[in-house]
Amino acid sequence: MQTFGSLPHAHFAPRRNWLNDPNGLVRHDGRYHLFFQYNPEGVDHGNMSWGHASSTDLVLWEEHSVALLWDEHAQIFSGSAVFDEGNTSGFGTDEEPALVAIYTAAAADLQTQALAYSTDGGSTWTKYAGNPVLDRGSADFRDPKVFRYRGSAGEYWVMVAVEAVERRVVLYRSDDLKQWSFLSEYGPRGAVEGVWECPDLFPLAVDGDPADVRWVMLISLNAGAPAGGSGTQYVVGSFDGTTFIPEPSDEVLWLDHGRDDYAGVTFSGLPDEERTLIAWMSNWDYAGDLPYREDEPRRGAMTLARRLELTLVDGRPLLRQTPVGPEVAETARVSGIRAEEWTTLPAALPACARVELVVELGDAAGVELRLGHDDDLRGGIALSYDPATGVLAHDRTAADSRFPDAFRSVQSLPTAGGTRLELTVWVDIGSVEVFADDGVSVLTDLTAGAAGEGVSVRGRGGSVDVAHLSIAAPRG
Repeated sequence: MQTFGSLPHAHFAPRRNWLNDPNGLVRHDGRYHLFFQYNPEGVDHGNMSWGHASSTDLVLWEEHSVALLWDEHAQIFSGSAVFDEGNTSGFGTDEEPALVAIYTAAAADLQTQALAYSTDGGSTWTKYAGNPVLDRGSADFRDPKVFRYRGSAGEYWVMVAVEAVERRVVLYRSDDLKQWSFLSEYGPRGAVEGVWECPDLFPLAVDGDPADVRWVMLISLNAGAPAGGSGTQYVVGSFDGTTFIPEPSDEVLWLDHGRDDYAGVTFSGLPDEERTLIAWMSNWDYAGDLPYREDEPRRGAMTLARRLELTLVDGRPLLRQTPVGPEVAETARVSGIRAEEWTTLPAALPACARVELVVELGDAAGVELRLGHDDDLRGGIALSYDPATGVLAHDRTAADSRFPDAFRSVQSLPTAGGTRLELTVWVDIGSVEVFADDGVSVLTDLTAGAAGEGVSVRGRGGSVDVAHLSIAAPRG
């Protein structure tokens, strides 16, 4: 039986205390650096600092000491990090440039943008004596994502940040990371029910075609997502170095249709064709009320890293997400099983696993799948699919009384529909990530944990054919 709150196998979580938004994602000198919102003093949100972990493969993470610690002047809110290869800031040297973190210094009634730098590859950091570098006199100006722009307008640093309550993304430019000038703004537009946070802006080639490059803007909202509470919308458009212009559309596109994928941003230091995102795996509706183990008090984990692509679907450019999971070895393979009543398959679900599933529904009205149930078909992850609507549902209503009411809910993932269901599902202690339509439709949810190792399926309104089920566990 998996215990919610235990350290997951394939997802980063701190050994102790509170974690939320990923910050400062940067690839440097062969390592991926993950900084994150962290409370070094407890399991609740507060005393915001930047925790730090690094990895060579985006799967196995080494946790380090706190990188940027809050002080009596300000908490260290979300931001980004870049490798200042040209030493434009002067924090390093031409021979040994610095890593530079750009973060929000958050006081009681003022949020400004500030810098810190590292000349030892991210191990230690020094706050810039000239902070803040950008002050709008606003209490809700935060979450700077900085990238190096190279285009017809020249080469310079661009910052995208938010005026959160006003639902506006604001863009600035700089030559040295210290002096910033206003470029333009975007919004309010699209989903505006929650305050806007954690923006990102980056180019992607559509279906890998270098002659067709679009720009993608990510905007997270702390409320109003389709599954309830926190979520992230994305907008496809163009960027000329000054202004982001969205493509004409009234449709709001969502990065993830589950309840637990928030504040996702991408790594700097990677080529565009390796654009990679990590998000916080929780929801502000209940993040502070989730149960935890008293012997290992921690709250918060990250999603699996995901490679992002743009692909045309019915003439529209949509994001495809491909999870970066651990190297796995197959532990079970099942095919050709017909099921109308609950049928337990000859396969066991490990605590961490990749599940690949193909079900042919024929004339059946639907299919239900239970992953990680006990010998009496209780507990585990409950998924169901309706071919008439194309909706895949994840049902958490049976979660026990340790979980807050807002957690016990049903999430719906819209898919392309049809009588053939193909899924890739990643299961870990306390989470499930579902990838449908070849990664164009994604659902990420926390779970109450598995009750056992059982895997069962049944048809609704007729029998279904499990054409393929593969379960693979991490090697080692």
